Amino acid sequence: MGGVLAEDFLSHPAVQGGVAPFVVGLVVMLLLQSVRLGGLAVVAAFATVVYFVAGFTFSPLTATRKIVLLGLAAPVLGILIDFGFKTTRVSAVVLAIAAGAATLWVFWPVLSQKETAQLWLLGGVAVVAVAFMVGFGQAVLADHGVRAGAAGLGAGLGVGIAAILAASATYGLYGIALGAGSGAFLLVQMLRGKTSQAGATFTLPAMLLAGLVAAGAMILAQLPWYSVLVLALIPVGARLPVHARARVWQQAVLLSLYTFVIAGVACYLAWHS
Repeated sequence: MGGVLAEDFLSHPAVQGGVAPFVVGLVVMLLLQSVRLGGLAVVAAFATVVYFVAGFTFSPLTATRKIVLLGLAAPVLGILIDFGFKTTRVSAVVLAIAAGAATLWVFWPVLSQKETAQLWLLGGVAVVAVAFMVGFGQAVLADHGVRAGAAGLGAGLGVGIAAILAASATYGLYGIALGAGSGAFLLVQMLRGKTSQAGATFTLPAMLLAGLVAAGAMILAQLPWYSVLVLALIPVGARLPVHARARVWQQAVLLSLYTFVIAGVACYLAWHS
């Protein structure tokens, strides 16, 4: 009886996409924050939902499996950047270009089958959105743990809800899991009253995956292109001003609200379409 109840509990979408990724992300954040690797919480959350929803099978290498593969590789690159290189605007531009190229690699087999106008529109929006999110995250948010966490929370939840409205339940769970992992990363900072290291370890996978999931919901499902462009602006909300003397939890709440407003606009556009 207990085993059946546990199986039913773990098979619930809310648990697979929200509760379990949040718990795993929270544990990772608590264990690794002292060694500046707390940002791995967002990848741990994403890996959790992938385990429940699709598993780690990469053959054949579909667009969705390419997203998972990039999501697992991104934190490795992020760690190398954080511990081996000094963050500069040039490195942010390089990462943005690489993210745009990775987006084409993920979706080109699907885009190449579309009419020319659709190919340019959807492909252009996907590349611009992902490249902007990755570049902005690295250049502006990577050095601010609270802002980065708020950006990941708003982007993840916004992308997840928008994807569900666009009739893509799997991508919806992926996005919500990113928001859950970012929420865990943010919550620990709020409770400690002290900011943690974000760096590329957090911002690169958080922004890359959020952008790719949004692009996937557009190209493979029914998310309108203009909604994706608004979703790409969510990290900008985390850069809006807060009072310099505000406590960490106050900053986190206000910055998250900023991102929720932008996410709400994107979700409304998705719903209205």
